[in-house]
Amino acid sequence: MTACVAWGLGRARPVARVQQAFQRPDMTVVVESGDVFDGPAHLVVGFSDTFDTASSGGAVINGDSVQAQLLARRYGGDVQRLDAELTAALAAVAPVAREDRDGKPLGKLDRYPLGTVAVLGARPQLVFAVAYSRIGNDCVAASSTEDLWSALNRLWDSMHRHAQLGRVAMPLVGSGLSRLDHLDQDSLLRLILMSFVARSREGAVCRELRVVLRPADLERINMREMAAFLSALASGLDDA
Repeated sequence: MTACVAWGLGRARPVARVQQAFQRPDMTVVVESGDVFDGPAHLVVGFSDTFDTASSGGAVINGDSVQAQLLARRYGGDVQRLDAELTAALAAVAPVAREDRDGKPLGKLDRYPLGTVAVLGARPQLVFAVAYSRIGNDCVAASSTEDLWSALNRLWDSMHRHAQLGRVAMPLVGSGLSRLDHLDQDSLLRLILMSFVARSREGAVCRELRVVLRPADLERINMREMAAFLSALASGLDDA
């Protein structure tokens, strides 16, 4: 009886972290609740196609977003330094369009291809700034499943080239204000994990990927089912 009660209590206890090891390639995937800025790791931050950084009053970039936290916590609020690094990182990328100031009164004007990745900072804490949404001239961002999948593929390629197999932390990109409303948090997380594992079949992207969930996201994800999903992905990859 005591054992049954203990088992039931264990099943009822919320799960805040799951971890899965893979053999081929040798890597680990962690999904956990926490602060994506904690710990030594490269960082993934989602951006719009204009790589806007202005967050004063949330007019262009929402003050609660990971982008705004990046500016505050990695750049000490120095938007000019962040913009300078973005400009340097994007120097070799040709914009696909340029808005005029009358049409887009706030923010930056050059638009880059979705999937563009600007690599900022220095090792061992690079920032992979990936454009996965298009921001309208009304400052409302929008994306789609296809846009996100394509952007993730280019993100993994960039990490493969620059991360030197180091640990990478990323938020649940697409769960904020990018209007991916047709995907719930659970489906979004599965899409990200499937994309990462599929790319890893071609060669290791990093030794550890941490997907860090906000408490609001964690409430909408069944972590026990996610652990089983990761285990199935690992079995399929290791048997391939």
